[in-house]
Amino acid sequence: MDYIKNIEESQLRENKLDFNVGDTVQVDYRVKEGTRERIQVYEGTVIKKQGGGLNETFTVRRTAYGVGVERTFYTNSPRIEDVRVKRRGNARRSKLYYLRGRQGRAAKVREKQNY
Repeated sequence: MDYIKNIEESQLRENKLDFNVGDTVQVDYRVKEGTRERIQVYEGTVIKKQGGGLNETFTVRRTAYGVGVERTFYTNSPRIEDVRVKRRGNARRSKLYYLRGRQGRAAKVREKQNY
């Protein structure tokens, strides 16, 4: 009977993206330039995941030419082609805002050890 819930469930992504906060990921994002479309790869560290359902988002931070750049993606967006995990990070908190104030090696998240 809940029409909005039925519409939202039909627009959810079938293949769940498996990554967590602290992971270094490559996001394949479909970009439209004029009449053509191409896939742009955005690589960085996931600093937050928030929301749920259709409104779930995640933010990826990277350093480009010495300047920190953050980009927020909708998890269920049809423009996201794929998210590949390059390395798993050992994050002990859900939001890694403290990385904004760090530079160089101090801005890295330790890699998770699989024991």
